[in-house]
Amino acid sequence: MDLTTSRRMLLAMICGVAVATVYVAQPVLAQIGSDLGVTESNLGWIITVGQLGYLVGLVLLVPLGDMVDRRALITAHLLASAAGVGLAAVAGQLWFLLAGLGLAGLFAVVVQTTVAYAADLSTPAERGRTLGVVTSGVITGILAARVLAGALAAFAGWHSVYATLALLLAVLAYLAWKLLPTDARTTRASYGAVLSSLGGLFRQRVFLSRGLIAFFLFASFGTLWSGLALPLAAAPWHLDTAQIGLFGIAGLAGALGAARAGHWADHGRANTVTGLALLLLAASWWATGQATWSLALVVVGVIALDFAVQAVHVSNQHTLTTTYPDRTSSAIGGYMLFYSLGSALGATATTSLYATTGWHGSSVLGTGFALAALAVWATTRGAVRPGSRGTLTSGGIRPRC
Repeated sequence: MDLTTSRRMLLAMICGVAVATVYVAQPVLAQIGSDLGVTESNLGWIITVGQLGYLVGLVLLVPLGDMVDRRALITAHLLASAAGVGLAAVAGQLWFLLAGLGLAGLFAVVVQTTVAYAADLSTPAERGRTLGVVTSGVITGILAARVLAGALAAFAGWHSVYATLALLLAVLAYLAWKLLPTDARTTRASYGAVLSSLGGLFRQRVFLSRGLIAFFLFASFGTLWSGLALPLAAAPWHLDTAQIGLFGIAGLAGALGAARAGHWADHGRANTVTGLALLLLAASWWATGQATWSLALVVVGVIALDFAVQAVHVSNQHTLTTTYPDRTSSAIGGYMLFYSLGSALGATATTSLYATTGWHGSSVLGTGFALAALAVWATTRGAVRPGSRGTLTSGGIRPRC
């Protein structure tokens, strides 16, 4: 069945709203802490619990897309995520809030199920375009979550942020059920076989190479976005949080990078784009590394970095969904484990290094991660071949001849 423009936009909206559940807490942490009496040392749990739920969902929930109707799965996960943020919206105690956010984070992996579903609905000639549109929805959702959550919380309190998300997720669940095509399964695989398939992917050279590239790619990404506020808030700039937040608008370049990378991937240039974008990523750190004396160069660096990261991200997903067409959900879910771990490494390492070496040390670290990703690409690019590497059956993975 053809994937129409309206369906592409619906899938992008699903991804954008679902991913927002993981990020909306960031701009309202202080307000939540003040309202619920949470100490600064415990505020981090409000972010962490959603991320932990997300990691569990990548392993246990996303592979379900390889065995059941993904229209039904997406609808169910959207409703479950709505229930989670609904609990958060009425929370009056920290434990209740954490329970809701953990549930929402667990089912936020509907994003990855949607990405795999969108790839499978597309014709091979338009798969990259579709992945670009859907990934642009993710980027827009992250940016909108940070901007709109702060504004809505200032007007009606932080509870209203989660109440609004719950409503949006419920509406999208209804639209997904009504407007998306059914996803009939051609094979019947057990849950154990699906999980075995996910584990088997880690022994596949194409999957492992794209995963390692993603690990270093998002470690570099996390190094920037978790550390950039530190030099901007320090001398000579002394920017406040609202001013620092405006730099995130440059992240819209990522949406352009995703769209263009999808177009290039459809023309057989995904592997070449990956290498060139990784070179751009490494070069971008020279500009962002000047944060102590030039804000203009920081903006240039942020635009270049976000464009490069999303170009590689879409190219990787295109490669994986093309190489493993019978296991797209498992491939995307497993790939995102590398994404999450790399982001966490970058976030942790940049703040620790900044304390001892300043922004110069963080910039060297970010460059190092980018060059490591480039090295992985250079040594494994010959592994990428079109077509499936295996078929998922009730007994696991059956290699193709």
